Amino acid sequence: MAGLKAGAPTPQDITVHSQSRVLQVTFSDGADFRIPFELMRVYSPSAEVQGHGPGQEVLQTGKREVELSGLEPVGNYAVQPAFSDGHDTGIFSWEYLYFLGSQQGELWAAYEGRLSAAGATRDTPMPEKAGHGCASH
Repeated sequence: MAGLKAGAPTPQDITVHSQSRVLQVTFSDGADFRIPFELMRVYSPSAEVQGHGPGQEVLQTGKREVELSGLEPVGNYAVQPAFSDGHDTGIFSWEYLYFLGSQQGELWAAYEGRLSAAGATRDTPMPEKAGHGCASH
């Protein structure tokens, strides 16, 4: 299961910093990441964001000011955040949080590139979504 690889770093401390809108995660290997809520939201591992296969990702916009309204443990391998925009279906394994923290620069650059290609900005409101019949969200 994701986040439970033998020897993989595990969180030693998780702190929600509401004012600065970052999740601070300190791992067993000494890594200490401050992951912006916006980055977590736009890279949520949920089907609503990632789609159901390659090329089905949904570009997330207007998430710069998103807040974390809840953070629940999922077993001993992940957390499930609830965001102020109502999104609460992503399960963030320890491995995925480590990935987000350690690859922030590359992830931000890729996100900015996708926004630019779509003629959008981080502050462009999300379009109204029409239902597509997927029972998973």
